[in-house]
Amino acid sequence: MSKLARAERFSLVGHIFSMAFGLAGLLWVLPHPEIITALGSWGQTAFRWSMAGGGVVYILLGAVAVAIALYRRLGMKSLLAFFLPTVCLSLGSELLGTSTGFPFGEYEYLNGLGYKIGGLVPFTIPLSWFYLGGTAYLLARAGLENLSLPGWVRQGMAIALGAVLLTSWDFVLDPAMSQTLVPFWHWNQPGAFFGMPYQNFIGWLGTGALFMGVAALFWPGHSLGVTRAQLGVPLAVYLSNFAFSAVMSVAANLWIPVLLGVVFGVFPAILLWRMANPAAPTTAVAADQATAVSEGRTLNSVEIAAK
Repeated sequence: MSKLARAERFSLVGHIFSMAFGLAGLLWVLPHPEIITALGSWGQTAFRWSMAGGGVVYILLGAVAVAIALYRRLGMKSLLAFFLPTVCLSLGSELLGTSTGFPFGEYEYLNGLGYKIGGLVPFTIPLSWFYLGGTAYLLARAGLENLSLPGWVRQGMAIALGAVLLTSWDFVLDPAMSQTLVPFWHWNQPGAFFGMPYQNFIGWLGTGALFMGVAALFWPGHSLGVTRAQLGVPLAVYLSNFAFSAVMSVAANLWIPVLLGVVFGVFPAILLWRMANPAAPTTAVAADQATAVSEGRTLNSVEIAAK
């Protein structure tokens, strides 16, 4: 196993573990002060640190895992072509939203997610847009590649489906994370959807479709050549983040957001994963090698052997 593969796996495992640790703290330890008292001085200090920085850690590890996954599968050019538009455009949307209420509604970030850019948006928020948006778009692109449709139609469908997968995660995330004992953001004007305005979903769809559309202009227009097995890490990131949010929502007795997320997020994500190529393509070895070299990557020897 290469160093990059080990780093990818380490980041994924750390990402999932930190989310599980955060769930335990939010849902089990915080509601029972006697547990905190029993931890002793060292344990109480560690718990305070984990509550103050746990959200930052799990987002950073998720971003690293997805960045390595995109680099290993598509090369540095495609990674940067997705990372830069996503971070810049999502940060712009968040700064606009926290300043004016457009496009998500009137809200503000509280503490627990790191340094706030401009005093408004934690620096980790654009990174969360990147790693969830990256997994959603990669699953959509790879899952639709075998459809007998013009390339521009598949591209448009991938952008639309990717934005829906991303927004479906927010169905579950937003109500739970804004209503915990230690909320991470606050809606100044609560809406009709379990405290969230419906405008928020339009903002998520629009922002996701915008940065995915920009990234699509720079990604390869032909087949990505990503196999089902290579989608394992993106799918694991998507499902683990959904599970984290779903547990929070169920604990708050918010079942409808979870069901909506399953229908419009989990099921489509798994279906797209199943639709992806089960093995590497069997043609155009030279073209793939040339593309790989131009993007600063090398084809996996197993894939070349399969061809």
